[in-house]
Order: sequence, then structure tokens, then C-alpha cells
Amino acid sequence: MMNELLKIEQIPAVVYGEQSDKVYLFVHGKGGNKEEAESFARIACARGYQVLSIDLPGYGQRMSELADFVPWKIVPELQRVMKYAKSRWNTVSLHATSIGAFCSLLAFQEEELEAVLLVSPLLDMTKLIQNMMQWAGVTEEELQEKQTIPTDFGETLDWQYYQYVKGHAIQHWNHPTQILYAGKDNLTDRGTVDVFVEKYHCGLTVMEDGEHWFHTPEQLAVLEKWRKEMTI
Repeated sequence: MMNELLKIEQIPAVVYGEQSDKVYLFVHGKGGNKEEAESFARIACARGYQVLSIDLPGYGQRMSELADFVPWKIVPELQRVMKYAKSRWNTVSLHATSIGAFCSLLAFQEEELEAVLLVSPLLDMTKLIQNMMQWAGVTEEELQEKQTIPTDFGETLDWQYYQYVKGHAIQHWNHPTQILYAGKDNLTDRGTVDVFVEKYHCGLTVMEDGEHWFHTPEQLAVLEKWRKEMTI
């Protein structure tokens, strides 16, 4: 499969596939990188798409930028990448995972997208952070006073982050969207997904015994099958 390495305003990127007038923008989640798109590209490119994938801050070729892996940095970056994509391809679709999905939902509300595929999307970051505060036994007052509080489960609660997501809820989403959700997702509860799906008329596929991170052979098989069914 052909691939082209490039930079979009200094953002490392890769384009998979033969020349086409339509593209999927692939946005990875925490711990990912632009090369993670290759398995999806094998499906999408066989159906006439190219796939454009980037390294988000802190990952891939941008390991030194981990401090910038925050939505107020990622969202405008994604918007610049989208501007590039629209200048090169006639139609743009989206494949996004986890926190990459959340940032994409904020970044692309006003865009025209042919299709959207979301894997384990974080759909309500305010609720997630509030849940994490409960797990850690931290009040809003404590977090505001200390600004950042490390937790025993590996996440750092951050007051600035919390204030950002409270002020940047998803207002509308009018794109044809399919969601793959895991029944054992510990970050987004089923009720949150159901509300989003109903409100924005999305399709929903649930792997009941799956986890937020699709990584086991069984989970990856479900992911691949879903991608093949949804990439038209």
C-alpha cells in the first residue's frame, strides 16, 4: 500500500493509498500515533479512499510535546489539518478514537463530513472528570485550590482542563455517524452513549464484553469487522 509522508504546518502526517478525490481523516487516541491508521487504511483504500493520519502532540514523532496533549491545543490543530484536507480532497470523512473523537467532535461541528466512524468515543468529558474526582475523593474546591492532583489510577486531575471542557460542550453534530462502543468501557457509560446516539441520530454497535481500548484478538476482530461493514 502506497504511503506519503508529509508535514502539515509542522505536524507529522502520512497519507495512505492511491490517488483519490475522497479521504478519511484518522485521529488517534491517547497512546496512539499516525501509523495506527494503517490497519484501517487497508480497508478504506481498497474501497477508493485515501487515509490521512497525523501525530497528535506527545505521540509518534512528537514525543517532546506531551504537555500540549490538551483539547485547547488539539482542537485548533485539527481544524488546520481539516483545512488542508479540504484543499486536497473533494470529500472528507472521519475516523476517530477515544479522546481523539472528543476533540474531533469539538473541532468539526461546522464542517461537512461525508461519514464519521467513532471508536470508544469520549462524549461527555465533564461527566468523566467529575467521575474521576469521585473515584479519587477530590472536591471541586480542592481541585481549584491545588490546580492539579495526581490520582492512584494514573490520571492527573487538572482544574484548567476541567474548566475548559465545562465551557466547551458539544453543541450540535449533524454528520452521518456510526459508533463502536464496548459494554465494559470504564470511561463512558452506556447511558451517555445512548443519549448522544438518540440526540444526533447515530448508528450504534456494541461489543458487550469489550473494553474501552480494543486490543485483544477478539476485540480487534470485532473492530475490523465493524470497519469493513461501515466503510462504504
